Amino acid sequence: MARDNQINSLKKGFQVLQIINQKVGLKAAEIGQIARMPRPTVYRILETLEELGFVAQDRSSGLWRVTLHAKSLSSGFRQADWIVQAAVPQMVSLGRRILWPLDLVTFSNDSMVIRESTHDFSPYSVNHGMVGLHLPILDTAGGRAYLSFTSDCERDQILQALETNQGANGPLMTADGPLDEVMKRCRELGVGYRANGFRSETASLSAAIRHGDRIMACLTLIYFKSAMSLSKAVEQYRDELLSTVGEIERMLPQFELELRAVDADIPTEGSGPRSTTVPQIPLA
Repeated sequence: MARDNQINSLKKGFQVLQIINQKVGLKAAEIGQIARMPRPTVYRILETLEELGFVAQDRSSGLWRVTLHAKSLSSGFRQADWIVQAAVPQMVSLGRRILWPLDLVTFSNDSMVIRESTHDFSPYSVNHGMVGLHLPILDTAGGRAYLSFTSDCERDQILQALETNQGANGPLMTADGPLDEVMKRCRELGVGYRANGFRSETASLSAAIRHGDRIMACLTLIYFKSAMSLSKAVEQYRDELLSTVGEIERMLPQFELELRAVDADIPTEGSGPRSTTVPQIPLA
């Protein structure tokens, strides 16, 4: 009987780990609903998995995610998870200072996917539950930042696919004008921007996060158009947004080393797996 209980506990542990691995991030209550387990059981399993280094909780959002150490169990650790772990502490820090909501977005096929967000904590946000949402690449600041600063080869491939999907006969257009002109201005500003379209009450700025010769993600700041003009937003927030992205970029090589070490089952200097727990920092 004791052996059966141990086997059942092991099954439940792997079930919870699998559920977390299949999602961008989940709260304990959501895990319990999917797994059909009582919340106390879910918490015990999460605490055990966290102690073993396989999962970590973002204390600012309450979301659970797999860690780099979980890569040792499966080749399914996604690049997006790696970038999120590097970016979240800096997002929380910037969000606390500026109060406007932030989204971390990555390119996927023909859209930008929100991988992490501070909407739930920002006093200026009217949108919640944003993580996992797919956004149009042409009419978002993150999509325009990606197109403006990625390699010529990748940009041509993306634009060709967009033209085919949309059946465009002429230049691609955005709510802020022809895409070529928008990208030219993005490069002049050093960030992607959205002044019109998509969500009419808001506008946004977005900075590309680079690693080597690739853009790994974009960090987007969303603000109310009624609060300031685009030029004012650029003046007030561009440098701070770029500075935050610079801090994230400086952290990426270490995360890459840890990822490779886990791939090769080689411990990194300093013993156990990196703790990815983000300290709880209230934004307001």
